[in-house]
Amino acid sequence: MATFLAYRIMSGRLTFAEVPVKLKEQVRKILEEEGCGDLAA
Repeated sequence: MATFLAYRIMSGRLTFAEVPVKLKEQVRKILEEEGCGDLAA
């Protein structure tokens, strides 16, 4: 689920603020690994 949310953020369909609290750390890690850590601000 975290991967799905991360790719939705990268595609512009979701913002990091909309990610459920329980998944934020996982999503942040995936975004950083993909070189998009700035989207997790």
